[in-house]
Amino acid sequence: MPTLVNYSVEDEHYMGGSLCSMDYSGLFSVLDVFIRPSKRPRISDSYSLFSGDQEMKPSIEVLPDECLYEIFRRLSDSQSRCAAACVSSRWLTISSNIRNSEIVSEKVKIKNEQLNADEQENDGYLSRSLDGKKATDTRLAAIAVGTSARGGLGKLSVRGSGKVTAIGFSAIARGCPNLRALTLWNVPSIGDEALIAISKECRSLESLDLCHCPSVSDTGLASIAGNCPNLSSLTIESCKKIGNESLRAVARCCPNLQSVTIKDCPLIGDQGVATLFSSGSSLVLSKVKLQSLDITDFSLAVIGRYGMSITNLSLTGLRNVSPKGFWAMGNANGLRSLVHLTITACYGITDLSLEAIGNGCGSLKHMVLKKCCFVSDNGLVSFAESARFLEILHLEECNRISQRGILGTLSKRNSKLKSFSIVKCMGIKDQEHEVVAISECRSLRSLTIKNCTGFGNGNLALVGKLCPNLHNLDLSGLYGITDSGLFELLTTCTPGLVKVNLSACVNLTDKVVVDLVKIHGGSLEVLNLDGCGKIGDESLSTIAENCFLLNDLDVSKCEITDFGVSCLSRGQLMGLRVFSLSGCSKVSNASLSSLEKLGQTLLGLNLQRCNLISSSAIESLVVNLWRFFAGLMGLFVTLLAKTERVFGPYGLSHGSLRVDVFGVTLGGVVWTLDHLVCGDRSLRPWVIYVPEARFVERSIDDECVIIAYDGLWDTVSNDEAARLATHVLCTRRGRGSKIATEVAAAYLMKLAIKRRNSDNISFR
Repeated sequence: MPTLVNYSVEDEHYMGGSLCSMDYSGLFSVLDVFIRPSKRPRISDSYSLFSGDQEMKPSIEVLPDECLYEIFRRLSDSQSRCAAACVSSRWLTISSNIRNSEIVSEKVKIKNEQLNADEQENDGYLSRSLDGKKATDTRLAAIAVGTSARGGLGKLSVRGSGKVTAIGFSAIARGCPNLRALTLWNVPSIGDEALIAISKECRSLESLDLCHCPSVSDTGLASIAGNCPNLSSLTIESCKKIGNESLRAVARCCPNLQSVTIKDCPLIGDQGVATLFSSGSSLVLSKVKLQSLDITDFSLAVIGRYGMSITNLSLTGLRNVSPKGFWAMGNANGLRSLVHLTITACYGITDLSLEAIGNGCGSLKHMVLKKCCFVSDNGLVSFAESARFLEILHLEECNRISQRGILGTLSKRNSKLKSFSIVKCMGIKDQEHEVVAISECRSLRSLTIKNCTGFGNGNLALVGKLCPNLHNLDLSGLYGITDSGLFELLTTCTPGLVKVNLSACVNLTDKVVVDLVKIHGGSLEVLNLDGCGKIGDESLSTIAENCFLLNDLDVSKCEITDFGVSCLSRGQLMGLRVFSLSGCSKVSNASLSSLEKLGQTLLGLNLQRCNLISSSAIESLVVNLWRFFAGLMGLFVTLLAKTERVFGPYGLSHGSLRVDVFGVTLGGVVWTLDHLVCGDRSLRPWVIYVPEARFVERSIDDECVIIAYDGLWDTVSNDEAARLATHVLCTRRGRGSKIATEVAAAYLMKLAIKRRNSDNISFR
């Protein structure tokens, strides 16, 4: 941007000429002043063209906002506009008022620049998230101006702020016309004015998420529906002023709506819900979640009749829906595409209505029932018989379910059930039950029975006879089972258990763990013994000898000592990735050498509350493990460059370079290691401890593979590195491939050093 010159007395000489060389085209008169060459005056002297003691401001500051607006929209490129917006808050406000359509400039090619750390690429567009105090009108204006240089903002999330107003969202609307997703959570100061501004400018909006926005009413949501026909996802939660009228507008104007979530909106009733599902938009509506709404049987009858495209349905806390509503929803025969159904805390679910749902939803594969206190054994068995394609069944806090219901569900003939979960069902008691002509559920692969206090050895033995082909077994929190009950299940199951969770089974001892490992150790990959206080070193010794495929072991709060850790380190656990010793009070500093040996394969190690291990020993262990990881693979990034030949009507027209970023190259295969961090169970699932890996087959079009530390990638972009390497290889290919690759590597290394990077730049 050109700078208006304001001469001061600090210049060495004053040459003859005009102080005002710009032509202001009539904005104000031009004053030409000629000054003869003179000696340099004293620094303390003052020089002014005009009389008066007031200090003269830079000439551009005296221009009104309208003139600055015309100047800014005529700047040559987006970088200049961003630079102008950084000068002052006034200039930022003026720049944010400029729409993309009002910019007067020639078409400029946007260079491929690396995105900033807080601007993430998401499905082809930029995303920005502001939380708490960071969400202000000034920041929104800066986002609107700054993202225009990189294709514009596509996804915006504002959460927990009372400072942002409609002014900031008006700037977003003018500067980001390609906005596709907008999330507003707990923003009480945002009302209809902001949504109206967004709807008028951002007509490509596809996703809207409103949560705890008490100032938003039907007017704002109806404006979004009327001006954004591409809206495909709508979430409304705890918005007290949104009612049926806005849902009518959505049903009338949004034919592409695919996902709807409505929660705790007191003004939404049967009229709005029925209109939404009976309109033309219901033809593509596939995901629906209704929670804590004042709707009755009528709404569920409409859903059952017109929800022909719904594949995922969740109903929670519908207190005014009676058994007739759920019965009508099932018998309407409209939910033929329904695959996943979740019903939570709905008093209208009874045995009769549950059977009707099983008969009416012919494609149902995944069923979740939570806090349905009126469902008994008869309804569960009838539902299992009517839902012929059911694969996953989850029951939680259904206290009328007993042993008979579980056995009846598992012994159903021609069952396709693959996963069965029972959580906190207090009606299950360990009673004697003779089974005659029992039918095994050979399709079941996963069984979960958690925190059912009445479940004991008798039930476990019966379940074991019904499920011979289990791969995943979760019995956490079952205080009533002992070694004998679990041993009977282990012997009836075909050897092949992969994941076993026995956490908080306080009555289990080393004996049953030894039996488990000897029977299923060849296939065992995950074993969780957290809180089994009677399990000690004998179990670890047996695990080290038999579990060659084990990658996740948790023995937290067990009677493990240094001897057990030593036995584990001497074993053949070459694939162990996660090891947890949290709360093992008998493990001391003597185990550090064993832990370092295990650390050569570990990605996660938990030593919390191991009080006999000193802090200095922990620091030494962390340093040694990090050196090992960094030396092998931790900082390596692999880049695969290949040439894609584009053929036109007359043969090969040109070649374009494609760059793929991978992780570590091991054994001639390119792996992806996107995350390599020390895992922590308390941080799941946000911090993962298992790397994401994939295989990529090499092809004839591959030009080169660059494996380098982050010292190179901090200063050289992927495209630039691939382009320079392929250029050097092509120009020096005649001198031998080894010489060409060495020259290319040296060239990239010198380039990174030239850009003043002091980090490790080693690569191959």
